[in-house]
Amino acid sequence: MEQTFALKGNIIFTPVCGKLEVRPRQYLVCENGLVAGIFETLPERFANIPVHEHGDRLILPGLVDLHVHASQYAYRGLGMDMELLDWLEENAFPEEARFADPAYAAAAYRVFADELTRSATTRASIFATVHRPATLLLMDLLEKAGLRGFVGKLNMDSNCPDYLRETTEGSLAETRRWLEESAGFSGVRPVITPRFIPSCSETLMNGLGGLQRQFGAAMQSHLSENLSEIEWVKQLRPSTRFYGEAYSQPGLFGGECPTVMAHCIWSGEEERALMKERGVFLAHCPQSNMNVSSGIAPVRTWLREGQKAGLGSDVAGGAHLSIFRAMTDAIQCSKLRWRLVDDSLPALTLPEALYLATKGGGEFFGKVGSFEPGYEFDAIVMDDSALPTTRQCTLTERLERVVWLSDGLPLAKYVAGRQLF
Repeated sequence: MEQTFALKGNIIFTPVCGKLEVRPRQYLVCENGLVAGIFETLPERFANIPVHEHGDRLILPGLVDLHVHASQYAYRGLGMDMELLDWLEENAFPEEARFADPAYAAAAYRVFADELTRSATTRASIFATVHRPATLLLMDLLEKAGLRGFVGKLNMDSNCPDYLRETTEGSLAETRRWLEESAGFSGVRPVITPRFIPSCSETLMNGLGGLQRQFGAAMQSHLSENLSEIEWVKQLRPSTRFYGEAYSQPGLFGGECPTVMAHCIWSGEEERALMKERGVFLAHCPQSNMNVSSGIAPVRTWLREGQKAGLGSDVAGGAHLSIFRAMTDAIQCSKLRWRLVDDSLPALTLPEALYLATKGGGEFFGKVGSFEPGYEFDAIVMDDSALPTTRQCTLTERLERVVWLSDGLPLAKYVAGRQLF
């Protein structure tokens, strides 16, 4: 792997939410896996480094998927006329049970890993299933592909089909063993993953909190996605004021526990205040929110409050793995919320959506998602020559057309300084 090299092309990124930085025909330098800077001409110390010439193409930060279920990829696009809890019973649970078979898990996860590698996504926070061997297999596939991110073995000991239900003791023992066996991975790391509060007893959640503190792992789950789900949590955890407290009580809600929560559509002021205080990341999954009838998340409110937020595909609640599609869905959903729900919350702009898809979500992984010096060198090269037009477009307009019209597949992809293709 080249330690120091440059990409040359039209460089676009969002160092600040809502602001595009556009650098036409400049050099983006990678030094030991990190961004060294952007230059109109290469400085003397970089005069002899290899240059990957990308001509008039667009160079963007790699996209970040804060929430995706690898085990659900096989049935994306199915059951999109159902509501969340019914959809889980009809689609998610039966499919996930198949991952007890190592051969099926290997075949299914190979398809997912190949598609994720081809996509514009360079970092992802991924749900697997309750099956430890299959989860390790997924981590190995992603590590070998050169992708980076988090993968979680699911935990469920309550309110789920018998064929997926773990015992509390067995779930904790398997999670401990999985955390220990994950120590050999470098680019792909384990993340504590209780599916959601209804499927995890208080004893299990307390045990997972203990494992998180022992191993220092991050945590991911679902929060305030669906009104029926929220009512269910009130019944299951009557001592809590709001859903998020059920995660907070065992120590799995930000602070010393890096946390990403998917959806958060119906999170009230108290819940959002605690998320901001603890630095919990909110994963906005607009297509899934529409497909399983959950609602329209108030993303503009999140941005005004200074919440940490990014985008998720939420396959297979979302039918598309592309985070470009998540960007356009986020913009469209915000327009509907402005028009139909709250006209004080303006719709998202393209620069804001790009920020959520890159630096906003990338912060969960560290200094990721920007071309500022010192950030990890994640980059994609997009070729818009297959989108002909008679209009003389600016670089910003070309970016917009790529986001809305392209197939979302990059010409070249770099992760932490390594070129994947």
